[in-house]
Amino acid sequence: MVDAWQARANELYERATFAADPRALAEGEALLDSIEADLALARGRLLHAKFLADRQEDPAELANFERAVALYVKLDDPTGEAEARFWLGLVHQVVRGDTDTAAPHFERALAGDPLVRSYAARHLGFHAQAKGDTGQAERHFEESLRLRRELGHGPATAAALLPLATLAAEAGRADEATAMLAEAERLAERAPGVQSWIAATRADLDG
Repeated sequence: MVDAWQARANELYERATFAADPRALAEGEALLDSIEADLALARGRLLHAKFLADRQEDPAELANFERAVALYVKLDDPTGEAEARFWLGLVHQVVRGDTDTAAPHFERALAGDPLVRSYAARHLGFHAQAKGDTGQAERHFEESLRLRRELGHGPATAAALLPLATLAAEAGRADEATAMLAEAERLAERAPGVQSWIAATRADLDG
């Protein structure tokens, strides 16, 4: 079975070869760059999931996201670039513990779609928190929560509540923190991965 992109690539090859159409070469290159960019992004995301499972860095994760960024820039695809920038920042912050290098990528990711913006805001919050700027961190976390509520993404909204619950508890607003954790548990009823994060947050706050 020939996929749609393969059929299109074959068509462009024949136009370039048999019809001597110079436009077909540029169209074909853009088509394949787009496919390669999407594939690099998807492969990098899977490698990040693997890192979260075994905590072992695979250099291919960073390489895939860097390749995706370069290709989306070449394609003049700001939405794709924003998403790839977020994931590139995530490697630096989460995998390598280098939040300063990550932050500019998260800033660029704010140009993405609402879900990507929610991720970027969340991790800019962690960056601000690491710098000791609790007020800025809370503003970023609140923006991430707002975007996820608007999207109706239950598990992501549950995750967005956790850093805010921690900040509330640290500020002595115990009732607010308890309410946030209870809401997170309701939203994450069918998301065992997020449930484990909620349990970890509860343990940290109880400790």
